[in-house]
Amino acid sequence: MKKNTLLLASAFALAAGAAQAEAPDVVVSIKPIHSLVASIMQGVGKPALIVEGAASPHTYSMKPSNAAALQDASVVFWVGHGLEAFLEKPLESLGTSAKIVELDDAPGLEKLKFREGGAFEAHDDGDEHEAASADAHDGSHEAEGHHHDEGEFDMHLWLDPQNAKAMAADIEKTLAEVDPANAGAYKANLDSLNARFDTLDKTLAETVAPIKDKPFIVFHDAYQYFEKRYGVKVAGSITVSPETMPGAERISQIHKKIQELGATCVFAEPQFEPKLVNVVLEGTSAKSGTLDPEAATLEAGPDLYFKLMESIGTSLKACLSSNS
Repeated sequence: MKKNTLLLASAFALAAGAAQAEAPDVVVSIKPIHSLVASIMQGVGKPALIVEGAASPHTYSMKPSNAAALQDASVVFWVGHGLEAFLEKPLESLGTSAKIVELDDAPGLEKLKFREGGAFEAHDDGDEHEAASADAHDGSHEAEGHHHDEGEFDMHLWLDPQNAKAMAADIEKTLAEVDPANAGAYKANLDSLNARFDTLDKTLAETVAPIKDKPFIVFHDAYQYFEKRYGVKVAGSITVSPETMPGAERISQIHKKIQELGATCVFAEPQFEPKLVNVVLEGTSAKSGTLDPEAATLEAGPDLYFKLMESIGTSLKACLSSNS
């Protein structure tokens, strides 16, 4: 009888421990950040993702399932107001009981301001996207449907593994505070993740080393964190609406820019129509490539961040090496 009582007490203790260690409900805004959170939560639970598939945080519309997830969340991770503007009002109304973490405030981040003028063009939300003058520094930058005031920062922070490391540390700290029963697991996962960041950093540096002196153009100036970290030569950005074919004058401006800058590759993003890229490149010696800074084409999960960063390195090398 005494043995049975001890067994029963042990069972209750185990059940209580399991209940105590149950993972919190965690919601994450976009894929690259979701990958970091999922890595730290491995073995404990799986975070929910709001912007799934090839959707863009710049143009995303909330779904009822997203609203329900925010309503039930214990923790919400997002980059911040400068990227996921669609989340601002929902977080005020639906995430009232959750701990909301804005990762652009993570300690240790290096934040870069938007580049303006010259080869990095300002543009507006209309169908016509005129080239900025070479000495234009007007302190404004319209990108992806929202306005960037002077002094604001480029929010593609994750494109430097050192920034990803800083955000991961903030994520681990938050989860350990909200869920102390699993703090040991979060810390162990962070240690493993940091080792992967270090390996990734070395791999990317080696991948792009042979093409660091070759200039290239991107449609949207989203890569300066990668550029600064690895010394690649982004010669400029061209902002083009994917919904509207550029006119003859605009195509002429783009051709001239490619020739003046000596750019050997022009990189689109997955949301741009291939025919648009072909029109832009017609009559130039530049080749085309694709970069996917928000992981639109990758499957969500712990490995996504590393696949994303490696794909940027290999895409740059593949296009720029072919123009040697």
